[in-house]
Amino acid sequence: MLFDTHAHLHFPEFADDLPAVLERARGVGVRWMLTIGTSVEGSQAALTLAEREPDLYAAVGIHPHDAAEADEAAFEELRRLAEASDRVVAIGEIGLDFFRNLSPRDVQAEVFRRQLDLARRVRKPVLIHCREAHAETLEILRVEGVPVAGGIMHCFSGDAEVARRCLDLGLFISLAGPVTYPNARKLPEVVRLAPEDRLVVETDCPFLPPQPYRGKRNEPAHLPITAARVAELKGLPAEAFGARMAENALTLFGIRST
Repeated sequence: MLFDTHAHLHFPEFADDLPAVLERARGVGVRWMLTIGTSVEGSQAALTLAEREPDLYAAVGIHPHDAAEADEAAFEELRRLAEASDRVVAIGEIGLDFFRNLSPRDVQAEVFRRQLDLARRVRKPVLIHCREAHAETLEILRVEGVPVAGGIMHCFSGDAEVARRCLDLGLFISLAGPVTYPNARKLPEVVRLAPEDRLVVETDCPFLPPQPYRGKRNEPAHLPITAARVAELKGLPAEAFGARMAENALTLFGIRST
């Protein structure tokens, strides 16, 4: 029983074989999947897909890469989408990306703050993207506050000290394919540090496949590899701890297990 807390199943990479992708995921025990918007149009597509598949949910948000395109109409449409359906369970992905800098940094920060405020108003957790911007992201979260509904530091890439600060803010930590890589030196320490009830897993598909599939398209059916590695680092049975992480996600997103 696994929950893929971060996927992009509405992306073009899955246009030709999505039914088979979903069937493979279900076949290996991935019971729930969250498809994440990165723009207004992508958020609309994510919700459309989630309303079609009983085990899919959606998040709506504007990625820092697309922050420069955000205007008042975009924020209003995100609010409408967030309130339109109980299939929307989070605001994301939102945050800062100072690695690629596809939008100006000050614009990224303002759009991040606006979406944190949106999450507070609609009472949904946030899914935070942070790349090469840990200090700035944490400072914004310290000043603005994490919404009461909580959130996830998606595809965690920081060290143990960053993890402690995220945990202190009330965030969950999500591990993706990189935790399986041989050169993942910081992430094992992060996993061992984080409490069992604050860890979740994700694929971030079609990106960041786990070690056996590097260089190929990622998909939710690969999630058991990442979950097993996290369980191994915790010294816990893979099946039981995978289920525990799924329960963590269900609780955060307010989804009833069936």
